[in-house]
Amino acid sequence: MSITVNAAFDSGNILVAGIDGDQVNLTIARDHLSDFFQWFHFRVAGAKGRTLTFRILNAGESAYPFGWPGYKVRASTDRQNWRMIPTRYAGGVLEFEWTGSSELVWFAYFQPYTLEQHDALVARIALADGVTHRELGQSLDGRAIDCLELGTGPKHVWLYARQHPGESMAEWWMEGALEWLTDPANATARTLREKATFHCVPNMNPDGSFRGHLRTNAAGVNLNREWDTPTPERSPEVLCVRNAMDQTGVAFAMDVHGDEAIPANFLAGFEGIPSWTDALGAKFYEFGQRLAAHTPDFQTEKGYDKAAPGRANLSMSTNQLAERFGAVSMTLEMPFKDHDANADAEFGWSGARSKTLAHACLEVLAEMIDGI
Repeated sequence: MSITVNAAFDSGNILVAGIDGDQVNLTIARDHLSDFFQWFHFRVAGAKGRTLTFRILNAGESAYPFGWPGYKVRASTDRQNWRMIPTRYAGGVLEFEWTGSSELVWFAYFQPYTLEQHDALVARIALADGVTHRELGQSLDGRAIDCLELGTGPKHVWLYARQHPGESMAEWWMEGALEWLTDPANATARTLREKATFHCVPNMNPDGSFRGHLRTNAAGVNLNREWDTPTPERSPEVLCVRNAMDQTGVAFAMDVHGDEAIPANFLAGFEGIPSWTDALGAKFYEFGQRLAAHTPDFQTEKGYDKAAPGRANLSMSTNQLAERFGAVSMTLEMPFKDHDANADAEFGWSGARSKTLAHACLEVLAEMIDGI
């Protein structure tokens, strides 16, 4: 039986360069109107009883080729459990094998979170007690920018994810956050909702998510470089969210992402904004220190370089919100690889662990909310 490769589905991305016996040569498609690419997600049929070798030929030309060494592809036969498989990177080619015990197998850069999963999450959480759903606006392709709101407290907390659509761990984190916040048996969540009002945007970039993009929306625009001057033509997704933030103000904000290269969970802050104060920065640093003490799935040693004084990029949301509102604002980065300090040899960093990290983040916020 011949094999077939297919990515014509929600969040799919792969192109077939050629199939020669049991060797499958592939390339990743670029984001529409952009040179960014790295996310892949595809299905193989007819795999049973064969050992197939897959070669992604253009991996070395991707957005972050320095992320491939040490990375492992995720594979699933049921689309529920996504395990890491041995992966090699050499000469600009990402290569892996699969010995099929079933006819169908799916491969992905990370455990996917499809737009269908997003719609199911929004529908489920919108029915929870105390939750209000708002459609803040629409994407360039006309998809809803969903916001789930809950809590009655005076401090406005904004949690938003997936500005970069290929970073699917971010929406797994949001699922965990929303489940924690709406759990009727969670006394800590109940107290936190009395002190804060939460505005949660699970997916800032539904068009890119559906199209199988790594980093951009339907116009090839990186949304996390639009926060200073968003426009209806380029970045309506950012514009509608920032307008809603202007209406409420922002006391605390977390922008949830994934990082291709660093094998750890870490935070990036707002050093370098014009209105930086040590007092505001201290709250950001305290959050990271408390989170590292709270869970082995977080650390503070690895991360990004800090911007020099006055040199922060205000087109990025974390910097913009700290400058615009005086918010305790931060970017959470989770790995495509694993959190090496607390590694999982079978699953690596995963959707389930992303959800658990969300619980830890909110537990730390509950400890600190009085001082924010």
